[in-house]
Amino acid sequence: MTVTTPSTSTNPDVERGEKLSAAPAEMSRRDVSKREKYWVGKVALVTGSSGGLGFAVAEAFARAGASVVISARSADTLETAAEELRKLGGEVLAVPADVTHSEQVDALVEQAIARFGRLDVLVNNVGKSARGTALETTPDEFAQALDLNFLSAVRCTRAAAPHLVKTRGHLVNIGSLSGKAAARFLGAYSASKFALAAYTQQLRLELADSGLHVLLVSPGPIEREDAGRRYAHQMEGLPASAAKPGGGAKIPRIRADKLAAEILHACRGRRPELIYPRLARVFIGVIQLFPRLGDWLIRRVT
Repeated sequence: MTVTTPSTSTNPDVERGEKLSAAPAEMSRRDVSKREKYWVGKVALVTGSSGGLGFAVAEAFARAGASVVISARSADTLETAAEELRKLGGEVLAVPADVTHSEQVDALVEQAIARFGRLDVLVNNVGKSARGTALETTPDEFAQALDLNFLSAVRCTRAAAPHLVKTRGHLVNIGSLSGKAAARFLGAYSASKFALAAYTQQLRLELADSGLHVLLVSPGPIEREDAGRRYAHQMEGLPASAAKPGGGAKIPRIRADKLAAEILHACRGRRPELIYPRLARVFIGVIQLFPRLGDWLIRRVT
């Protein structure tokens, strides 16, 4: 993969990023109009988007006027999601793909470019949590988690980066609070998300001069219909609270549509990181500065 830094010609959308991060009350009507039009004509590719947060992010882009490429393994559920998005009036391309296979990732990006001729946003949303202790989690289980939660983003990023650089676009990696502060009983999940966080920071540093915006999103537990039940088969020997979202983290569940709106806002302002809920930033800072106190806090809130 070769990423070529674009010429010195600038993109006005990039230059406006700082102005549009101002408080809404300080914006002129013209500023607001520009903000609403920012995504019109742009193309966003969202992986793992047949449901949950991925669908909410794709829906937010579609409502904002972007064309959307959605992808997931199941063709049936993906097409159902595409039909819902098409009701919003925009263009939607649904491409079934397993992002643990490089050839399918390459085909996904190629189809997006063939259809729309450009790519402005990649959201690496694919991921799966788990339950288990670190010692009981096998090397194979760690490898599987890393493949899905981390290496899938590597594959997609490598395939999409040349196109994103051309448009001075946005690369969004969906991490987790567990990728900023490891909690108990999450199996290989935290380790895989820590890897994604490190990869995202390295990309941000190395691609800073290319004009490509790189964003790490680190959310807490997101509302799900199957919350508390999806890990029943992994709960042997673990406390019942570990089955809850976030391993039982005592923080409010996040609405997927609300987080999606925050992601678009963070992209618009070209922010390097979105930790959500915002108060978690203080928590993460304490953990990094004072590990012993941080461990005590994690035990108290999970």
